[in-house]
Formats: sequence, structure tokens, C-alpha cells
Amino acid sequence: METTARLTSFTASELEAIGNEFEDQPPQVVLRWAFHQFHPEIALACSFGAEDVVLVDMIVEIEPAARIFYLDTDFLFPETRDVIERVKMRYGIEPVAYRSLLTPEEQARLYGENLYWRDPDRCCALRKVEPLQRALAGLRAWITGIRREQAPTRAHARLIEWDRKFGLVKINPLVRWTAREVWSYIKEHHVPYNVLHDHGYPSIGCWPCTQPVAPGEDPRSGRWRGFQKTECGLHA
Repeated sequence: METTARLTSFTASELEAIGNEFEDQPPQVVLRWAFHQFHPEIALACSFGAEDVVLVDMIVEIEPAARIFYLDTDFLFPETRDVIERVKMRYGIEPVAYRSLLTPEEQARLYGENLYWRDPDRCCALRKVEPLQRALAGLRAWITGIRREQAPTRAHARLIEWDRKFGLVKINPLVRWTAREVWSYIKEHHVPYNVLHDHGYPSIGCWPCTQPVAPGEDPRSGRWRGFQKTECGLHA
């Protein structure tokens, strides 16, 4: 991996060391470094969840021409589409949507109805992972809103790391933040957010696979209930 990572001007070890140096710095410092190093070959993958709208607010101040994209699975909640429009209006940006190569109807013909309830891994591969691969093509780095606190699968995420799955640098500026810090920022800066967060949805994906979470439950336990699955495949 060291040789491959060198194509980005940094080895994987160097990225880890840089991330360690930034560990106690605010997210904006990390973002400024990332845009200085990789712009314009860097983008924010935005789900329009609480963490990602915080990053949008920060990024437009640092680099107004930053590339922002999202994965339109064709199964987004109406409330998610609503916050997309509010974010566009608030910040004057036009995030790029990436969709599956298959329409929902084509997917149903090829794989059967309600694939998301029968084989969610395959559905995520078709509607999220493959579109993400196209979105990341030609980039040297991508920015995500993952946090260590969100799930055991993310507990060891680094601030800056080499993404072996997709072959580029991965920047996680909010990785150290708590949910309290995220919501404090949203309230202080009046950031538009998905109203489903006010109704027991700490993590919001596609409507067939996302349910509200009871107090005290894992924040991602409302995703793919009934399956041994807490990640869609975007984050290894």
C-alpha cells in the first residue's frame, strides 16, 4: 500500500502521522490542510445528515468552489430531499447527484422486488457503492462525516487515512466529535438539518432500511434492523 499511496504525494504512514499531529485541532484546520493539499481533486461525500451539513457549513467558508456530491439511491426520504433543497438555497451550492446505473424498476426486474429487504448488501452495492466509485474517480481525496462515537465499526477511524478500498486519501474532520458537539455547532450556526433527526433518527439512510432509534440504543441500530449489518459498504 505504501507504493500506491505515494501517488497522492503521501505514504499511508505519513498520512497517519499527519493525522496524529492534527488530532487536537479543530475540524476547520484539518479541512484547510486538505484543500491546500488536494483541491480541486477532493470532494465532500454528503449524505445531508447532521455531520455532513456541519461540514458543508465549514467548507463553503474555506473553499466556496469545493466539490460536493451525494448518492441519490432513489429511495431517499422526502425529508432528506427537503434538506437538500434548503442547503442549496442557504449556501448557493449545487451538489452533484450520483445514481445507480439501474432504475428501481430495472433493479426489480433483474433481482426481484424489494431487494433492500431480502439482500440489503447487494442493494447497497448497486445503489451506493458503485455510484460512489464513479463519484470518486479522478479524485485524490474525499471528505466524510464519520465519527468514532457513531458505531463500533467506526471506533478506530483516523482523522486522515489511506482508503484502501477506493484507493485515495480519506479525510474525517469530525472523527473526534461527539453528537453533542455536532448539534451545538448546528444550533450556533443555524445550519439547515434533516427534521427526521428530531423524531428519533440519528442516522438516516434510505426509507426502506431506516427506522427510528429508542433512547439508549446504538445510533445506527435503526439501519437494516433484522440483519447483521450496520454499514452500507462505503466505509470499510
